[in-house]
Amino acid sequence: MSTSTSTRLTGDSSIKTWLQDPVGGPIIRDLLAQAGQDPDVLRPVHRLALKRLVKLSKGAFSQEMVDQLVARAAAGDVPAGVPAASAPDAPADAESEAEPVDATPRPEWVERIDRGRFTGKTVVVTGAGSGIGRATASRIAREGGRVVAVDVSQERLDDFAAEHAEADVVTLVADITDDARIAEILAAAGDRIDGLANIAGIMDDMTPIGELTDAVWERVMRVNVDGTMKLMRAVVPGMLERGAGSIVNTASEAALRGSAAGVAYTASKHAVVGLTKSTAFMYGPSGLRVNAVAPGPTITNIEASFASPLGAQRVRQAMALLPDAAEAEALAASITFLLSDDGVNVNGVVLASDGGWSAA
Repeated sequence: MSTSTSTRLTGDSSIKTWLQDPVGGPIIRDLLAQAGQDPDVLRPVHRLALKRLVKLSKGAFSQEMVDQLVARAAAGDVPAGVPAASAPDAPADAESEAEPVDATPRPEWVERIDRGRFTGKTVVVTGAGSGIGRATASRIAREGGRVVAVDVSQERLDDFAAEHAEADVVTLVADITDDARIAEILAAAGDRIDGLANIAGIMDDMTPIGELTDAVWERVMRVNVDGTMKLMRAVVPGMLERGAGSIVNTASEAALRGSAAGVAYTASKHAVVGLTKSTAFMYGPSGLRVNAVAPGPTITNIEASFASPLGAQRVRQAMALLPDAAEAEALAASITFLLSDDGVNVNGVVLASDGGWSAA
């Protein structure tokens, strides 16, 4: 049993508090080590309450595990041979090392549903099976909208539809780069499309241009740029007929800087900004609003891979000032604001929803 001073840890204690605690820290690190991981994997979510991992892990980390960890911490059950506690923060020479322990945890953001905000509206959401797309489709459905949920996974779409059994949801498995599938999306939506949330996208492998392969470039540009363009092009004529419509594209912090990803992803998201601004300029007088959201670090199922040692070194170095990762629902709040009539006077904007990363 530990003789060090320990706070009373609960499921509401932040992950950072657990890791810095003389009892909780070794317990968490031992659990991570058993899974072949280290505390750095928790850095993006270190300010969240431990219990939030139940939802974020989608079943991999259960409430029973949280209860067991709390019980072990209360009993002082420190695993033998585990290093002393330390926070999963920035490198030792970074100024952020002086950041104080979470003596007063930040209040958690709580999603506030505006029931009826999308009543009578049909919105197409791509990437709706997971991550930001799923959170956006869910919010629109819960706020009264008819959602055409598009994804490449039937299993994820079935799970989404089951979760919103009382809502007006149409699901469609479709590759957004395929013109025939684009036509199927329009047919599924019917005569009226009030909004389009272009959220489906893929990451690159962090390679700089000197190491970039044609295969990576073509795949990333096909999904992130061609797919976005094709759906925009498809929905605009109907919106012009009605003199109204809202499109929200998903850019990225990589659209605002050169240090967030490899050259393919960065170029693709700069292109998304160009699509957004040009379309907003051309059709704004006709009643269309076209905007983009630039997410910062977000907890989604899109994982970065590093195929280049140089890319890994440069990007990881630039991420020393990375803010805490946001949950997908926080990005959905930004996206649905722009999609809805609440964004009535906003057109051609790239909204950085990034926890202040773009201000660093």
